[in-house]
Amino acid sequence: MRIPAHAVCTAIRDDIVSGVFEPGARLTEEVLARRYGVSRVPVREALRTLESEGFVTTRRHAGACVAEPTEQEAADLLELRMLLEPLAASRAARRRTEGHLRVLRGLVRLGQERARQGRGEDLRALGSWFHETLAQASASPGLIALLTQMRHKVAWMYAVQAPARPVDCWAEHGAIVDAVARGDAERAKALTAVHADRTTGAYRLRVSTSQPAVNMASRSH
Repeated sequence: MRIPAHAVCTAIRDDIVSGVFEPGARLTEEVLARRYGVSRVPVREALRTLESEGFVTTRRHAGACVAEPTEQEAADLLELRMLLEPLAASRAARRRTEGHLRVLRGLVRLGQERARQGRGEDLRALGSWFHETLAQASASPGLIALLTQMRHKVAWMYAVQAPARPVDCWAEHGAIVDAVARGDAERAKALTAVHADRTTGAYRLRVSTSQPAVNMASRSH
C-alpha cells in the first residue's frame, strides 16, 4: 500500500522538530525512504512541501538539508504569532459553533483544575489543544494552515518554559472563551493579544542560529 506524501511529510517534520535531524543535516531521499519504509517518490514530494514551509532548504552540491534559521527569522516568528493568534480569536467570536464552545469551555475547566492541582505536565498539551481549537473556530482555512505551520516552527525553534502562575494563564484562557461566546470580536482579539504578549517571555531559542536578531524594541517604533 502506497503511503501518502503528507504522512511522510508529517514524519520528517516531526523528526526535524524533535531534533532527530539537526539544522544543517543532509536529507537524502534514499536514507529517508529506508527510514520510513516508503519509496523515494513520496519522500521527494514531502521534501518539496517542507521546503515551502521553511523546514528544508536545497543547497548546491549537497541537495536537501534541514534549514538553519537565523535569529531574525526566529524573532519574526514570535512577532507573527502576536498578529495571527488575536486575528484567529476575533474571527472565532464571529464564526464559532456550539461544538467549538463546548470543547473550549471543557479545556478551560480541565486547565484550571490541573493548574490548581499543580499538575504542570498536563498543562502544555491542554494549552496546545486550546489554541488549536480556537484557531479551528475561526473557520478560516488559510489562517488555520498558517497557525498550524507557525506552531510547528515555534516548537522547532523554541523551548517554552512553564508559566510561573499557571492559574492566571488559564484564567486568561477563560476570559478569551467568554468573549468568543458573547461574539465580542474586539474583546477576544484584545485579550488574546495581551495573553500572547505576556507569554512571549517564556520562549527560549533552542536551535543554533547563524545571524543575530534585529532588536525587537527598535522595530516597534
